[in-house]
Amino acid sequence: MSDWQGTMEALVRDRERALVSYAYMVCGNADHAQDLVQDALVRTFSRPRPALSAVKAEAYVRRAITTIYIDHYRRAQRWQRVQHLFRPGASVEDIATGVDMSNDVASALQHLSPRERACLVLRFFDDMSVRDISSTLGIAEGTVKRYLSDGVRAMEHHLGPLKEDTAAYETDDDAAPSEKELS
Repeated sequence: MSDWQGTMEALVRDRERALVSYAYMVCGNADHAQDLVQDALVRTFSRPRPALSAVKAEAYVRRAITTIYIDHYRRAQRWQRVQHLFRPGASVEDIATGVDMSNDVASALQHLSPRERACLVLRFFDDMSVRDISSTLGIAEGTVKRYLSDGVRAMEHHLGPLKEDTAAYETDDDAAPSEKELS
């Protein structure tokens, strides 16, 4: 067995549940989350990556999950704009109607755009800085800040006001807000 196969097996054995949970936070659908993890594993390990540790492999897989989700959303949006040219009169069924969203946060995440959702998940779930999110998603830092601000505002609309000031999360500083900032 080659080195990368051992790394992949260890990653799946030890971190599969965490990866599926992460994918669920990104997409909001349990079945789609499992598919995202499988696709991300294939994308990550489809070419040899010598001396890849399990920690680095997990980071690759998480990045692939986010990228695959955003790519799928873009493809779906493009198809919705042109599908009437191929199937006149066809109605588009919302795939999220059959999903039971028992968690308030998951339900509120459904109302966000894919970029806002990705930015919020990376910021608050992965605890990434604005700069890291910018490089992960390949967008400008100002754009990340806008998505975070819009996303937090939308989440507050569905969940109620947050207890602490979110402006501290929208900066490049990773330091926790001081008592003065919270009051």
